[in-house]
Amino acid sequence: MTAKMMRLIALISLILVSATLQNASADTGDFAIGVGPGTLGISADTSVGISPHLNARVGINALNFGLKTTQNDISYDLDVKLLSFPILLDWHPFSHSGFRISTGLVINQNKANVASTSQSTYTVGDTEYTSAELGKLSGKLTFNTLAPYFGLGWGNIVGKDAHWSLVCDLGVVFQGKTDLALKASGPVASETDFQAELEQERRELEDDLDSYRYYPVVSVGVSYKF
Repeated sequence: MTAKMMRLIALISLILVSATLQNASADTGDFAIGVGPGTLGISADTSVGISPHLNARVGINALNFGLKTTQNDISYDLDVKLLSFPILLDWHPFSHSGFRISTGLVINQNKANVASTSQSTYTVGDTEYTSAELGKLSGKLTFNTLAPYFGLGWGNIVGKDAHWSLVCDLGVVFQGKTDLALKASGPVASETDFQAELEQERRELEDDLDSYRYYPVVSVGVSYKF
């Protein structure tokens, strides 16, 4: 699924490039920088004009925050670390309009450290363990390193005569299936029966977090054209 999506994104990008490069004249090579908040974190990016209707954009998004989730009556703290590097093409199909269609790839370093909160007993799989037996559950949640992106937006920051612009984006990063590693710190960690129960818990928690494979992007910002 992810490989097919990446090929589709690449094909769309090539079509946009070949179509827009046939358009006549306009100054290209203008560039602008932008900053702003969004669901991928605080962003900073640079856009360069390729043709009258097409811009290339690269940037960085970063943010750390905490979340909580519960699975089988076990509460987990998630220490989320967002870090991504989008490489995008912004296509403006209509002259003198800020509307754009954006596509490309995101170098995706988004991840989360997972740790169970302290409680007297834990139900792992179908078995109950005391805190002395199990210790603590901990792990790491990761996604595909290369993630396709598709979205809509507003603001042709290198096509305006004004230096300052407001911009916004609405899209999706296709991060792929969640990959969760999970382990226990207590004395039962090495027992074969416990490992089977832990694998069941890991799969269920992974499935519970799987909605993040489609990561929504909503962002606003300001840009300056040089």
